[in-house]
Amino acid sequence: MDKVNVGLIGFGTVGTGVVRVIKENAGIIKDRLGAELVIKRIADKDLTRDRGINLDEGVLTGDAREVIRDPDISIVIELVGGTGAARDFIMESLSAGKHVVTANKALLSMYGKDIFEKARKAGLDVGFEASVGGGIPIIKALREGLVANRIDSIYGIINGTSNYILSKMTNEGGKFEDVLRRAQEKGYAEADPSYDVEGTDTAHKLAILINLAYGTYIRLQDIYTEGITRISQLDIKFAREFGYRIKLLAIAKAVDGTVEARIHPTMVPATHPLATVDGVYNAIHLRGNAVGSVMFYGLGAGMMPTASAVVADLVDICRNLKQKTAGRIPPLSCTEDSVRDINIKDINSLEIPYYLRFLAIDKPGALSKISGVLGAHNISISSVIQKDRKIGGAVPLVIVTHNAVERELRSAIAEIEKLDIILDKVVYIRIEENLDAAN
Repeated sequence: MDKVNVGLIGFGTVGTGVVRVIKENAGIIKDRLGAELVIKRIADKDLTRDRGINLDEGVLTGDAREVIRDPDISIVIELVGGTGAARDFIMESLSAGKHVVTANKALLSMYGKDIFEKARKAGLDVGFEASVGGGIPIIKALREGLVANRIDSIYGIINGTSNYILSKMTNEGGKFEDVLRRAQEKGYAEADPSYDVEGTDTAHKLAILINLAYGTYIRLQDIYTEGITRISQLDIKFAREFGYRIKLLAIAKAVDGTVEARIHPTMVPATHPLATVDGVYNAIHLRGNAVGSVMFYGLGAGMMPTASAVVADLVDICRNLKQKTAGRIPPLSCTEDSVRDINIKDINSLEIPYYLRFLAIDKPGALSKISGVLGAHNISISSVIQKDRKIGGAVPLVIVTHNAVERELRSAIAEIEKLDIILDKVVYIRIEENLDAAN
């Protein structure tokens, strides 16, 4: 086998990057694979836009089915995105006997079970390294490099838009709305940024990581998801005083036969490596019971980093083709009969420290009233900061608790918000102290 023909559906930013990587690194790829990768057909709706790449006549088509039905194509790359047409293209490609590579985290988080099952029955491979972390090889690490480990915990900064916004707010100041607007101007945030800043994109990626780490198919609705839109400059400044930085973390932990699955703004100790991950960079911190703590860091999106992961999947599948094998590594790194349902821990039973910020009327007894309610709900106070900076006749009062149960905390907050000394909704942010500790 001296060449492998590949078809591409979706010639946008990442698709352009894939073609560029294959062309620019053709010699390196051939040396490592022992065969040439050839982009035989490319399908896209836009046939006129200049992507800065010279293609042979007849390569570009407006009909994705021409790619899927081409008998000479062995692997189809799906880079359309979404969960409608993309799902059809992948299923049709598998039905046509084609291996598939995709970067589609939304599709895999929702329909991965169906796709992987169809591929298994057809004796075909599905590569999806680019679905999480851009160019960071986290999928391969979980499926292969860490296969001997029980995964105790995952902490991920896996949305570049949210991390860029929080980093800018932390390092340069500014309100969320202003920093978001600048991110949109630079192309780091979409015109409608809700998919990123509300945590939806992060949830899709965490679902894939949990499926790989624990051999399951988690439902998106089982992942507690909270975005960054309520984070203020005031909270960032108080976090700094307590020795933390605020990050949007994707968290999975194996605890007493259950798995925590949650996404929310989190205060991370400023001394931890995750706290230093800035801008559009991603990082995934894992703890295995044998390997201990490891962290993967790099660009989590963009044309070339994501294309790097797509082409790596192509090479893996081509190596299998050369050996006349497929399915050597199961999609979830465990045998089909080992895939099982898992119990997801209710967010209300979470027990960790919390940061609480109250806007209270500046008069004697305010702290006493608040601490009394907290104490009645078994919440003990670790630290208190009360500044003289007045906001509309009130002062911010900030408390960091010892470990508290979320259900009790929410009940206490609801009671405190009814006090006549409280002028606004209470802000609370979860704190993760011991990210490197075994559970």
